[in-house]
Amino acid sequence: MLLRERKGIVRLARLMLGDKKANFAVMTALSAPVALALAAVAIDEASIYTERREAQAMVDLAAITAASNITNIQAAVVTTLTDNGMPGVVVQGSGQTIPAAVGKTVVTVTPGRYATSTVNVSQRFQAGVTPYNAVHVTLKKIPARYFASSLIPTPVIGTEATASMTPQATFSVGSRLLSVNGGILNALLSGLLGGNISLSVMDYNGLISADVSVLSFVDALATQLNVTGGTYSDVLASKATVGQIATAMANVPGLGNTAKVALQTIASKSTSTVKIPLSSLVDLGSVGSLGLGQRPAGLGVDASAMGMLTAAAVLANGTNQAQVDLGATIPGLLSTKLTIAIGEPAQFSPWLSVGEIGTVVRTAQTRIKLLASVGVGTPGLGGGISLLAVNLPLNVEVAYAEAKLTDITCPTGPSSIKVSIAAHPGIASLHLANSNTSGFGDFSQPQSFTDAEIADVSLKLLLINIPLIQVMGSAATAITNNSPTTLTFNATDIANKTVKTVSTRNISQSLTTSLVNNLSLSVNALGLGIDLTALLGTVKPAVVALLNGVTAPVDDLLYNVLSALGVGVGQADVRVTGATCGRSVLVQ
Repeated sequence: MLLRERKGIVRLARLMLGDKKANFAVMTALSAPVALALAAVAIDEASIYTERREAQAMVDLAAITAASNITNIQAAVVTTLTDNGMPGVVVQGSGQTIPAAVGKTVVTVTPGRYATSTVNVSQRFQAGVTPYNAVHVTLKKIPARYFASSLIPTPVIGTEATASMTPQATFSVGSRLLSVNGGILNALLSGLLGGNISLSVMDYNGLISADVSVLSFVDALATQLNVTGGTYSDVLASKATVGQIATAMANVPGLGNTAKVALQTIASKSTSTVKIPLSSLVDLGSVGSLGLGQRPAGLGVDASAMGMLTAAAVLANGTNQAQVDLGATIPGLLSTKLTIAIGEPAQFSPWLSVGEIGTVVRTAQTRIKLLASVGVGTPGLGGGISLLAVNLPLNVEVAYAEAKLTDITCPTGPSSIKVSIAAHPGIASLHLANSNTSGFGDFSQPQSFTDAEIADVSLKLLLINIPLIQVMGSAATAITNNSPTTLTFNATDIANKTVKTVSTRNISQSLTTSLVNNLSLSVNALGLGIDLTALLGTVKPAVVALLNGVTAPVDDLLYNVLSALGVGVGQADVRVTGATCGRSVLVQ
């Protein structure tokens, strides 16, 4: 009986184990909560991922927009985010901590400067550094939750982006030649370059009116230097002689025939073998990274043919002193000799640059010593006094002029572009005196001056003839400028390559006349008991009159020499030949 019951139980168990009806329903009932939870998490995670990507896209767009509106960055960010559906945009200021909340988007907007030259990428954006050219934007928000808010904690979406826009301009500083004395310029270039440069006034006017494409010039120079397949910076890292530079300029397409022939003549006549570093002549900035033959979009890079030629000649001359003997070619002067010393521009600045805001170009320091003998005419002055000789020992020193790119704006697009240049003419000092010859070319030390022999006089007293009495004298004047002047160039000025001048003096005023009128004279009577007051009273008016008679040609001489060297006394000429506000791009 007991055995029979046990067998029945075993048979029932086997039947139950073999029957699979309703097992799936049981398993579904047991696993459904887990599956639903996993689905809820997956849906929310996918939603958060999508929302984070959308937030990143919006931050990228906001940063790009802000970089394009660098003077109104907060409004640009808020407007961009709001217009693209970001809820409750709040800007978190410096020192604030605003927590993200549902329906609230918290952003920070930080202006700064992005420097591509910094090796460490993470350090390229420098917050708060001016002038601003970049914006860093961060965003925090609470994402939307649908099913899994009770299963996993709600995260805070955080995104950031940095955008930069680099406006650039091509500009130069110097002093332009408005009137040309071919003889003076030929003598000057011959002194700087060696050889016998003999160009006509028409040749020089052709060079002065001609502009050359700097990039085409570098392309032509690359061919001469056998640089192929490189960048413009690769070519500018090389050196070249003035002859090679003049030849490359002559080969630039579109150059007028007069300027072309003049450059070819200079290239063939120049005997200087000095190779100058091309980077000291031109700085192309970021444009230098372009491959040879390529051109930057929307940015012209042109330069004055005469300016580039004389800048190269000055660099080739280095620290050597140029001697120029003009003989009796200057009206009113029996002889004229010039000694010219040229110093390096501060920080080896080129005279032309393609750069961003903050870029500086400078002219070179220049010293000129002029020794001239003035024609006396009728020597007799009355009272037994005769004027034998009158000398003009003139010393001019001009410090470097400077032009700094301070701003580039495009308020309503490229046609509204404005470029601001802070120009600072070089201070100048002029002396009628003797200078220390040994320190003439040492720009690290100031020059020292002493009274010079201005006139030689003979005096006849009764039967005594005093053949030579030296009249000594000196005078000094200075042209100073303590603050820069801002010049603004609009789109029309840039297209026309307009030259604008900043000056600290009346350019129609004679430089030499002011010196002559301040001339102080003295006589060494050597104990002869002569009435010096009477003697000077007779001699000084005659000497001053003779010197005033030659101030105009002397001023013209100084003007031509200094302008050919790219230097102006108390004035500076600035020209912007190309500019672009650039395009805002993401950089981080």
